[in-house]
Amino acid sequence: MPESSASAKPDALLLLTSTCPHCPVVLAALSDLVKQGVIGRLEAINIGVHPEVAERHGVRSVPWFRIGDLEFEGVYTHAELRQWAEHAGTAEGRAEYFHELLKAGQLAKVSAQVAHRREALLALLRLLGDPDTELTVRIGINAVFESLEGDPVLADTIAPLGELLEHRDAHVRGDAAHLLSHTHRPEARPLLARLLNDANADVREIAREGLERLDARA
Repeated sequence: MPESSASAKPDALLLLTSTCPHCPVVLAALSDLVKQGVIGRLEAINIGVHPEVAERHGVRSVPWFRIGDLEFEGVYTHAELRQWAEHAGTAEGRAEYFHELLKAGQLAKVSAQVAHRREALLALLRLLGDPDTELTVRIGINAVFESLEGDPVLADTIAPLGELLEHRDAHVRGDAAHLLSHTHRPEARPLLARLLNDANADVREIAREGLERLDARA
């Protein structure tokens, strides 16, 4: 999916039930954002009437909603919904979305949304390149990449990971080197080899381990 233009407005999908006490709050807020032109279109579906929709989306609790390509569940304030709608479809929005999920320990949800999606992987690398990203989030990013080890989709991450190898922060360089070794791509070898002379001993060790991993998979 291409990045949204500045004038593009995301559509929203809301799944609810007649007995859900929180669904009317989310429905009212999303409807108001449609009226304000922040959201282009809202589709609300009662899964008590159409349970097949919930099954198709793997929804077990409501309110569940999607704004653009970002999925949420639970109650959000009007201001929060507006913020997500304004950033849906942007690189910054995806990065912040994954940050919130990983910070909350929802690794499985991130992995499911990232698989085979180049733009989602690049959003994770955006977080990885920020030295202020929390350790729990960095660990989650590493776990997502490790679950995709050897997947062809990781080939798209080699160039941006190579850029992170030049980062001033040693932790960022080390994380980037670790992820590069999971691509199983020959292009990763010369990038990792350069780090064998890195000023940081930990980074040098990660690079050595990465080269060994590539050799083992060759």
